[in-house]
Amino acid sequence: MENFRFAVMGAGNIAKKFCEAARLAGYEVAAAASKSEEKARRWAAANGVKGAYGSYEEMLIKERPDCVYIATTPDSHHALAMLCLEHGIPVLVEKAAFLNSTQAQEVFSRSEKEGIFVMEALWSRFLPAVKKAREWIGSGYVGKPSFAQIDIGFIAPPDAGNRYRNPKLGGGAAFDITVYAYEIARFLLGQENSLQASAVWGPTGVDVTDHVLLQYPELCASLTASFDAALEERAVIYGDRGKIVIPHPHYASEAFFYPADGTGALHFEDRETENGFVYEIRETVSCIRAGKTESRAVPHSLTLDCARLFDRIYDSLRV
Repeated sequence: MENFRFAVMGAGNIAKKFCEAARLAGYEVAAAASKSEEKARRWAAANGVKGAYGSYEEMLIKERPDCVYIATTPDSHHALAMLCLEHGIPVLVEKAAFLNSTQAQEVFSRSEKEGIFVMEALWSRFLPAVKKAREWIGSGYVGKPSFAQIDIGFIAPPDAGNRYRNPKLGGGAAFDITVYAYEIARFLLGQENSLQASAVWGPTGVDVTDHVLLQYPELCASLTASFDAALEERAVIYGDRGKIVIPHPHYASEAFFYPADGTGALHFEDRETENGFVYEIRETVSCIRAGKTESRAVPHSLTLDCARLFDRIYDSLRV
């Protein structure tokens, strides 16, 4: 392994996937921390990690990792990111990185002031199938784009205490899946001119279905995310020469191009990716070693704009 040491905050399934990807990329996960030391020790033992802590700050002080991956629920991301920055430790924050634009701005201002790297872990923007779709768009395959639609939705467990529906854990469709739809749309289509957002609210007080309309000079994009509907998950970009379809865009392994004249269809299939987290990990290490505070692939401005979208969605509840 190369001499780069990650540490993980949070001891759940997504941290396990990160740990596996870090090893595939050739880097070490040296320690894990959780609010429960017993849980941290169990997770560390199960995943071949040496250090285990019941205190996030103790881990930072004793381990001094090269970067921390924050894999807790979104309600704690801001506080833990600020804790890492206070100790001078770069941060990779699982999506949704922050609950609102105030949190995002505070973290990024501190990051830029101190010269410490911070990035949201939005793995979809690195996936080969999504990148291939953007390449096709940029090469004019669909001609002049006229409309785009991204739908991501499933029926989440109904109990009020689970992470999807519990507001105390940062639950809600916005933080779990609307973040994918918006940040993938931005990757494929660029910066929108304006947006509109609406939501359906569940009995626990979180958004269960979101609809976002992005307006561009010559096209619009409709984004839908839901915990209460098993949507046909796909991204479609329409143009005067054809359309591009990405099934399951948030974890895509395929992309299709269908010409308007019905001839010369293309199919891209990613057969090489073992664990899609590898790409964001490599980007993180590269940026930190280059002394950067942010990544061009997932810049601070993108995460901040997405946090402003969350503001819009939750403002609709107050209205």
